[in-house]
Amino acid sequence: MNRTITYPSKNEYPEYAEMYMNYVKKDGSLIEQLNTTLTTTIEFIKSLTQKELDIRYATNKWSVKEVLVHVIDDERIYAYRALTFARNDQTQLPGFEEEHYIKHADIAARPVTSIIEEYRAVRLATIALFNGLSNEALSRIGTANHNKTSVRALGYHILGHELHHISVIKEKYFRAL
Repeated sequence: MNRTITYPSKNEYPEYAEMYMNYVKKDGSLIEQLNTTLTTTIEFIKSLTQKELDIRYATNKWSVKEVLVHVIDDERIYAYRALTFARNDQTQLPGFEEEHYIKHADIAARPVTSIIEEYRAVRLATIALFNGLSNEALSRIGTANHNKTSVRALGYHILGHELHHISVIKEKYFRAL
C-alpha cells in the first residue's frame, strides 16, 4: 500500500525546515517521492567512482560518503521523532550534533556497498512507518530540539533533507576534481 500523504501546511514545521521543504513536490505524495528517491539516490551513488566518493569540495567539508551517512543518520532520527509523535508521546526530544555523529561513524574505510545497503534498509523502514500511520497520527504535533512539528512534516523533512544534500553534492563536489 502506498498511501497519499499530502504536503504539510507552514504551521506544521519550524521555519528552518523551509529550506528542505522547498526541494519536495508539494502536489505529490510523500510515499511516492520517498520511493522515487530511493531508486534515484542509489543509482546516483552507484555511478560515483571511489575518488568521487572520497572527495571534499573544501577544507573541513565532509566527503561524499560522509554526506551520505549523514543523510541516513538524519532519516533515522527524524523517523524516530515521527514514531514518537505519532504514538502521542509528548516527551520533548533532544537535538543531535551532526558533526559528532560523523566524527564517530568510521566512514573512511567503509565500502560504499555497505552505505547503500544501510540507506536502502532505513528508507524502506521509513516508508513502512509512514504507510502504517493513520491520518490522525500524521497530524499529531510534537517537540524536538525546541521546535514543534507534525508527523507528516517530519516525513517531508526527511525527503527534502536528502534532496538538498544530493543537490549540494551535484553542484559543489565535482568542481573540485
